[in-house]
Amino acid sequence: MMNRQQELIEQITTLKREKNAVILAHNYQPIEVQAAADVTGDSLGLSIEAAKTKADLIVFCGVRFMAESAKILSPEKKVLLPRREAGCPMADMITSEQARRMKAEHPGAPLVLYVNSSADVKAECDICCTSGNVLKVIRSLPNETILMAPDRNLANYAKRMIPEKNYVIHDGFCPTHEIMRADDITAARAEHPEAVVVAHPECRTEVLDLADEICSTSGMIAFCGKNPAREFIIGTEITMVDVLAKKYPAKRFYPALIFSSCGNMRMTRLVDLAEALEKEQHEIHIEESIRLRAYDSVKRMIELV
Repeated sequence: MMNRQQELIEQITTLKREKNAVILAHNYQPIEVQAAADVTGDSLGLSIEAAKTKADLIVFCGVRFMAESAKILSPEKKVLLPRREAGCPMADMITSEQARRMKAEHPGAPLVLYVNSSADVKAECDICCTSGNVLKVIRSLPNETILMAPDRNLANYAKRMIPEKNYVIHDGFCPTHEIMRADDITAARAEHPEAVVVAHPECRTEVLDLADEICSTSGMIAFCGKNPAREFIIGTEITMVDVLAKKYPAKRFYPALIFSSCGNMRMTRLVDLAEALEKEQHEIHIEESIRLRAYDSVKRMIELV
């Protein structure tokens, strides 16, 4: 006899086939939701998948800005967000008015906008970036001065890696990564002295200073697979520890901080995914004038992959 989780997965599989749907899930989504997805990955990989999918219906298991990015790239498709209230505190830290003001105060300087932002703000920027391609994006720009928003930590990482540019940095951050401190890394290292420390560029500079590797979530999966070490301390949203442990069962993974959990990413459950598919609810809508302008900035980002 099937349990409730098996029933939901079977229901999702049937609905997906009937509706010609594709399910995308971010690496921070609950493991059972990722298991029901067609594609898992970071925001860059999922943005690319959204752009090239032949499905009629996209169900994006993540937060609102991710589903908006899918709609920006695929306006002819119906895009659903299983939990409509799943937002991103960082994305809420910058408005389109603030983006316009940054550009007005620094004429001629391009605004590089982290993809973790709303569609109306994307419409104001010159090019988007993700944690996986931010350095490539900045190196592609000939300008001496670069405006970066909303994440100050990602911007400081870029500044660390490409110091020859001048940076104007918006004061936003990811609360899940912001709470991590150098002391947390030191304590984790003391407990696991043989472990390699891998940190996300949304972390504070003091954390990145202690990391052996800095990369996006997909970068973490690749790095931990190739690195010969048997133990890793993971400095990002805690779900990545489970993702990596499942992918590499012969290795051990430890969180840099056990409290580094994103409540918005953890909202989505299998039942939400099934209901979204069945009822085609929580559809993403973007005003076409905004979408067209946002499309240009997202497309420029993807062209650099």
